[in-house]
Amino acid sequence: MHEFDYIRWLRQRTPAHPRVVVGPGDDCAVLRPSAAPLPSTFLPATPLLVKTDMLLEGCHFILEQAGGRRVGRKALAVNLSDIAAMGGRPVAAVVSVGLPRRNTQALAEELYAGMREMADAFDTAIVGGDTNAWDGGLVISVALLGDAGPQGPILRSGAKPGDWLLVTGPLGGSLLGKHLDFTPRVREALQLQEHAPIHAMIDISDGLAADVHHLCEESGCGAVLAADRIPISAAARQMNDNRTPLEHALGDGEDFELAFAAAPDDGRRLLGRQPIPGVTLAWIGECVAEPGLYLEENGQRRPLPATGYVHSFG
Repeated sequence: MHEFDYIRWLRQRTPAHPRVVVGPGDDCAVLRPSAAPLPSTFLPATPLLVKTDMLLEGCHFILEQAGGRRVGRKALAVNLSDIAAMGGRPVAAVVSVGLPRRNTQALAEELYAGMREMADAFDTAIVGGDTNAWDGGLVISVALLGDAGPQGPILRSGAKPGDWLLVTGPLGGSLLGKHLDFTPRVREALQLQEHAPIHAMIDISDGLAADVHHLCEESGCGAVLAADRIPISAAARQMNDNRTPLEHALGDGEDFELAFAAAPDDGRRLLGRQPIPGVTLAWIGECVAEPGLYLEENGQRRPLPATGYVHSFG
């Protein structure tokens, strides 16, 4: 069993709830605002986004190499990226840490400094959590709350055959540093909504192929990616192994760029205007009615495995 088998198993056993609009399976859960009347001084409530992500020493980072500040920064940033993938605005975070029994106070202070950097950059309050010490490695889990953006929660399930697929930046080679030092695309996701309706969106955390597969699976469609149009990062070209730069761009993960679906006319307009400062949007393919994921290269179309990082269970 791997993590997505487990998620499917959970979804089959998760009962409906009147306040839950979106449960397990998307970048965030979505909760309906309270039906109770609010005082007239309160603004109308918007849907609430809820996300949690846990980082484990030895799996998501090597503490001796990364340092506590970068780990704290990443712990908040990965959650902010999921709020971005729903087109939302972050509001508040709750943080739980399992600290190793070595240099505990100094590490805790470094973690907070990294989280504080991200929280201040995205106007996010750190409102509480839990702190423990144990004999294992560092564990840090962040739960993040956010408000839906101007288009409401943007789900993975809204893509349609014929939609264009676009990404917000170059991909691959994140292991050379980006996986720790990326800036989540919260502002960019909000700006996109000012220029075009976004049908579906996901952040690229597992790998482009894997995450486009997730988006298509939820939308009930397939996708064809164009090999020569996928933006490849300089880091992917520097990787020294037996994989090509394109393979790194398709499967490395932890790029934390956004992949999204939009109508072709909107996609053309976005590409022509490039309206997001500091970001070059790129067309990478389109959604198709036929289920599955395909790569078109040198005039040939072939099935594309949903390569990327997956947690496996024994």
